[in-house]
Amino acid sequence: MTHFDTLIIGAGISGLTTARLLARDGQRVAVLEARDRIGGRVHTDREGGRATDLGASWIHGITDSPVFEAATAFGMPMVEFTVGGYQPDSRPMAYYGPDNERLSSTAAAQFTADIHAVDAALVQTIAASQEGDSYADVVERTLGSLRWDDARAERAREYFRHRAEEQYGVWIEDLDAHGLDDDAIDGDEVVFPQGYDALATHLAQGLDVRLTHEVTAVRWSESGVEVTSNRGTFTAARAVVTVPVGVLQSTEFVIDPPLPARNASALAGLRMNAFEKVFIRFTEKFWDDGVYAIRRQGPESRWWHSWYDLTALHGEPTLLTFAAGPCARDTRDWSDAEIVEDVLTELRALYGDRVSDPAQIHVTRWQDDLWSRGSYAYMTVGSTPEDHDLLATPVGDVLHIAGEATWTDDPATVTAALMSGHRAAERILGRDVAFPEIWS
Repeated sequence: MTHFDTLIIGAGISGLTTARLLARDGQRVAVLEARDRIGGRVHTDREGGRATDLGASWIHGITDSPVFEAATAFGMPMVEFTVGGYQPDSRPMAYYGPDNERLSSTAAAQFTADIHAVDAALVQTIAASQEGDSYADVVERTLGSLRWDDARAERAREYFRHRAEEQYGVWIEDLDAHGLDDDAIDGDEVVFPQGYDALATHLAQGLDVRLTHEVTAVRWSESGVEVTSNRGTFTAARAVVTVPVGVLQSTEFVIDPPLPARNASALAGLRMNAFEKVFIRFTEKFWDDGVYAIRRQGPESRWWHSWYDLTALHGEPTLLTFAAGPCARDTRDWSDAEIVEDVLTELRALYGDRVSDPAQIHVTRWQDDLWSRGSYAYMTVGSTPEDHDLLATPVGDVLHIAGEATWTDDPATVTAALMSGHRAAERILGRDVAFPEIWS
């Protein structure tokens, strides 16, 4: 049995951040990771010599972002790609109407103006919402107050339905009214042509990270913790648990005694989503130049409605779309080829026989990933934004919880993971820690 000052469960961004700061302060720290790699849901595939981020992709707003500062300090190449917040118009987009014809610039401008009008009115509707209201409820009330004709309201309604799916991988009726309160982008967004996983690699340098250590139980008392894994038992003065909500809620991961009521109640209000990426590479580009995204309206956009042009990352014609919410669940048992063929059918409705067979495809399977059980967490109806922070309430100085789901201001992001790891380290050390200590 090996004893440490602090044991970190999970080698994602939050766990590595905590471990790095504690180790810098002289603590004896070990990171136990179930996977055979670090990074967690920051995972880059390099098949064919190119980097494809299967998990996290964007920094959603680089202004005052510690993740951007860290990536810059670590020398990670970045490319501007500001469409990650499901914005209607921040960068050039090609909108196609229900008739499969591209909207004129005038019609597109009118539509995006409508979305901005709903967004502005939604602020008040959400503020006045009651416990138990869903995001669908507040959208419907807002649209009702605007008194638009049916067709105009339906275009906006489907947009907000797609926003809930793309932002949180959940059907609009299952997301709490406050579930998108954090949906704001401050500054440009960037992606990583050489892979986001470089962030984890840099954070892990010099740390004691133990891969393929599958933790099944964390037993705690006032005197410390005992952690059981497939590679033996470890003890420490304290533990920081950074596993995803899907694992934290599973019966295969035991915390004994169970979490206190405050933490447990907050955890009960969160769920892992259904959200998968579909990458399609072509030998020739068939869509318009100068657009960041293709967006489709109408009933046929129920599943496949948005495609993002990733050509700039590697110089290869590439589109990214998402199977999100009901689409991800309904296609979960489909083969990659079946999913991509369904996507191509909808693209051909817009572009006809210009759409060639793909040169390469890649479909993620986060729902089936034993160590995440989804892509990230969302707020169920009746939960509150504060549940994110309440989940991270320390249990004495013995048990801490961190990760993307434990940060209220910007959950479901790498920023949230890093910030929560930084907070856990500050709580353990009992002092403020300047962010540059993470990367200096």
